[in-house]
Amino acid sequence: MSRIDDLRFRTTTTIQRRLVNPVLRRVPFQTLLETTGRVSGLPRRTPVGGRRVGDAFWLVSEFGDRSQYVRNIRANPRVRVRLGGRWYEGTAHLLPDDDPVARLRGLPRMNSAAVRAIGTKLLTVRVDLADGDARA
Repeated sequence: MSRIDDLRFRTTTTIQRRLVNPVLRRVPFQTLLETTGRVSGLPRRTPVGGRRVGDAFWLVSEFGDRSQYVRNIRANPRVRVRLGGRWYEGTAHLLPDDDPVARLRGLPRMNSAAVRAIGTKLLTVRVDLADGDARA
């Protein structure tokens, strides 16, 4: 990874972790991905942009394997996704052979533009969803 990519990663993740994510987690209809912390075992909720297509939710990670939620998925692929204020359980799949740039064309435009602009190592993630979940 180049020095510029590393600086972009560190700057973006600091802003997301300290400013953006704490606010977005509180927005009732913001899409959230909940993973299980690979070290702590605690739920970790990350605001994401993506789209449900049938029984799957698709998103693209802007930093691939460096994203904490991707590392958590590698350790435990059982996740939950909050869509439209409703929680769904599912199993996440990391798809390194998928074309993330092409995938972004079918996802929400604003989020896709941001992911393309700041991303350094794009990675497609598909979550196979089960039925809705009443837990909060």
